[in-house]
Amino acid sequence: MTDQTDELLKLIRQYQPATVVTGAGISATSGLPTYRNSEGNWIHSKPVEGPEFRAKESIRQRYWCRSYFGWPVFSKAVPNTAHTDIATLEQRGVISTIITQNVDGLHHAAGSPNAIPLHGSLSEVVCLDCGDLSSRHQLQQRLQQGNPDISDPGFATAPDGDANIADEHVHRFNVSHCLHCDGALKPNVVFFGDNVPKDRVQLCMGKLLQSKLLICIGTSLMVFSSFRFCRAAKEHGIPIIVINDGVTRADDIATMKYNGDLAAALTALRTKLQ
Repeated sequence: MTDQTDELLKLIRQYQPATVVTGAGISATSGLPTYRNSEGNWIHSKPVEGPEFRAKESIRQRYWCRSYFGWPVFSKAVPNTAHTDIATLEQRGVISTIITQNVDGLHHAAGSPNAIPLHGSLSEVVCLDCGDLSSRHQLQQRLQQGNPDISDPGFATAPDGDANIADEHVHRFNVSHCLHCDGALKPNVVFFGDNVPKDRVQLCMGKLLQSKLLICIGTSLMVFSSFRFCRAAKEHGIPIIVINDGVTRADDIATMKYNGDLAAALTALRTKLQ
């Protein structure tokens, strides 16, 4: 084993159980693109922001057209070994809480039903007017029925079920509305520019403060919604481990930084920690 792995094992043995925060990097080998590169810079165009989605019908049309083509790829993703290794460590009591920034549901599918989806779930849709919740799978069927003449234009997938679609297809896309009140529909996730619900933040913070260690895996922590947990851990004297191939916002406050392949690190932990 490498010196990094030895140090990682030593810290976790000393301070478990741990709260784990995961990001897009953990789902990359499941075929889901990440937002940022190893330097923490945007790879794709900046995603839609909540305020503009709610304010502009044209933005909603663009979002749902791109989502219509991206959803089939996103929804077929399955957990990889990183998800299952984390589930195994949770079952052994090494991990007490999983907080994920991801909206893909892969932690739940891997055997961690209590994982907290910090930013919500893309599998649900919410009405902005009446608050009704519905299934994204059902919405896909309705979008297909409303756009029978739109064929596959050829596209590149983007993070969180998005797809790069030419404007000519976007402009003629028919958007479905709420079946109860005809209101505008939104994926039940926290968009950029929006805040995580306070009760969810409080739940996560309470779990963190009950644990002895914070481990951040596959995330640059560039958004405050996740970085806040690093800051709180630092303030309360809770050691912080960062496992990420690239720079993160918490590098200067981390107790240890494992700068390498996260799958290899998690496999080592699953093998050695009983």
